[in-house]
Amino acid sequence: MMILFPDAYIDSIDELDIWQLKDRGIRALIIDIDNTIIEWNVTVPDERARRVINEAKAAGLKVCLLSNGTRKRVIDFANALNVPYVYNAGKPRKSPYRKALRLLGVKPEEVAAIGDQIFTDVLGGNRLGMYTILVKPISTKEAKWTRFMRKFEGIVLDRYNRRT
Repeated sequence: MMILFPDAYIDSIDELDIWQLKDRGIRALIIDIDNTIIEWNVTVPDERARRVINEAKAAGLKVCLLSNGTRKRVIDFANALNVPYVYNAGKPRKSPYRKALRLLGVKPEEVAAIGDQIFTDVLGGNRLGMYTILVKPISTKEAKWTRFMRKFEGIVLDRYNRRT
């Protein structure tokens, strides 16, 4: 069960403490897109997404977007933010995370993997020994499969909350 537990759980990406991460030795962020920094299926970065990415870069952190989203959508979104990306990732597989590590030029222990889903973002990051941050989803609007999986996430979160 522990592999499903995030290292941190925050209400919003707005609560991300860049300086605390840097103090932990974090040099890079691997960030999910949908319902983490933007509502699901929105194709253009909004002010929040731009601010989060720009603040991370200004603090000297490298950033890569890692998404199970489609090629065109992820590329367009990442290019608008001027960050590297991995699309059609197939999270929680290890290979897309390894690709992101190569793009960033960092080791797993130097990365915070950030996302809104336990069975993709948290599990994927934990499998490689990254510091994982679960973010409450921005919106309830999401794919059917994700809505289905949220029921199981609820069970994991109940156990996580009892532990802390």
